[in-house]
Amino acid sequence: MSLVEHLGELRKRIMWILVVLVIGMVGGLVAAKPVIRYLKSIPPANDISWNVFSPWDALRLYMNFGLAVGLLITLPVILYHIWAFVKPGLRETEQKASLLYVPYAFLLFLLGISFGYWVVFPMAFYFTSSISKSLEITEMYGAAQYFTFMFNIILPLACVFEMPIVVMFLTKIKLLNPKRLHKFRRYAYMLMVILATVITPPDAISAILVAVPLIILYEFSVFMSGFIYRKQLANDAAWEREFGAK
Repeated sequence: MSLVEHLGELRKRIMWILVVLVIGMVGGLVAAKPVIRYLKSIPPANDISWNVFSPWDALRLYMNFGLAVGLLITLPVILYHIWAFVKPGLRETEQKASLLYVPYAFLLFLLGISFGYWVVFPMAFYFTSSISKSLEITEMYGAAQYFTFMFNIILPLACVFEMPIVVMFLTKIKLLNPKRLHKFRRYAYMLMVILATVITPPDAISAILVAVPLIILYEFSVFMSGFIYRKQLANDAAWEREFGAK
């Protein structure tokens, strides 16, 4: 395909993604009210009084939830169209193998959201709340600000949980290999610790509780990269034995 044909193909796939995103946002706006009420009824939100500080806050809350649900619904479609866009450059076996990444990437994203909401977000919230109490400040939370704080913690973690899939895919197309990942391990560990320190309260226990799963996630990515890399070497060796002498 020429460059213009590639751009046309990319535009077509972006249009499909935007259509699904709009449909997902409509579904998210419909589901926003019961979801918000449910989140208000469970910790840490069940013990606080919510407020709005401008006429736009309630609308912004609805729109944020609509966008979040829309992105969640659209994620499998985004992953599929990324696969479909690079599919012509892959061999048949690579096409079938990489298509299997789509559902696993979605599951890892959900796992990252769950980890962020049930583990990291409560730690951060209770820490900031304890500071307010120690300063004898009355806590009055804006609903829009509460969920913005929550999303700012959950969404980056959900993206980080995509690391194994990204590493496996890049290994599959031979842009990464376990040797490079081993070489950059110390830098990866440092980045994981920095990320854990940024999104958690400034105490060692909270940072460790978040950094350890992230480091395990990186090591799992290295393991899967090695598994794919060894299969590639075996396939290349088999091809060389069969066709190299001819």
